[in-house]
Amino acid sequence: MRTFLATLVVLFALAAAAVYGSAFIVHQNEQALVLEFGKPKRVVTKPGLNWKLPLVETVDIFEKRILDLDTQPLEVIASDQKRVVVDAFARYRITDALKFYQNLRYEENVGSRLGPVLESALRRVLGAAPFGDILREKREELMKRIAHQVNDEAAKVGIEVVDVRIKRADLPEQNQKSVFDRMRAEREREAAEFRAQGAAEANRIRATADREATVIKAEATRKGETLRGEGDAERNRIFADAFGRDSEFFGFYRSMQAYEQAIKAGDTRLVLSPDSPFFKYFTDPAPGAGTPVEPKP
Repeated sequence: MRTFLATLVVLFALAAAAVYGSAFIVHQNEQALVLEFGKPKRVVTKPGLNWKLPLVETVDIFEKRILDLDTQPLEVIASDQKRVVVDAFARYRITDALKFYQNLRYEENVGSRLGPVLESALRRVLGAAPFGDILREKREELMKRIAHQVNDEAAKVGIEVVDVRIKRADLPEQNQKSVFDRMRAEREREAAEFRAQGAAEANRIRATADREATVIKAEATRKGETLRGEGDAERNRIFADAFGRDSEFFGFYRSMQAYEQAIKAGDTRLVLSPDSPFFKYFTDPAPGAGTPVEPKP
């Protein structure tokens, strides 16, 4: 009985190992190539559970997703004899697993097979285009032409090139300094032009402000002189009216003004006799004369 049970266990284990060795799963983003003693037998592209003969058949898995192929930066001479250093890359996918296995076998070998083809297409297409087209105007069209040329070779190994793009397009190092100097000179010229325009605008604004200030000052002076003249006229009228009303008070007022003008603190010296008529209001506040007294020079 024990021997029978042990035999059943061994048979069950062998069956499980056979099932495990016979089943393989293909994911949504994969495709599989089944090999019989190392020779391709069939390609599995549909995802799901699949079967193979254990110990006889083996399975190689390949990607369905888009993969990248980078190239080394290379110097290209454009049609207008300008040099440019191009750093490009290609995107591809494996469309025929059998051809891919027969020609390349591993994804690591794609660079050695398609890398020179991509570089050759870059030199050929970009070398026939002017520098401006490579940098701006027709880059998209040039990339499509390069991808088309690379696909002619890629199709032979079961690969489809989806797109080719330029990561960077720079001038060679020996030309960068001269281009930089030219760009700096152009920017300095533009800056000098802007400064000159700013200085001219500042001078115009300053001249306009000075002219307006002169006009305002002249108008203010005119109004001031007019008001001053009107004030003097009014003062003279008042003086004349006061003289007509009380000549003695007018004489006293005019004498007080003369004292104020003649005797100033700190800088006035007079040598006069105390009984001079100039001081008559000091000795007699009411001399009875209405005529003001002015000092003689």
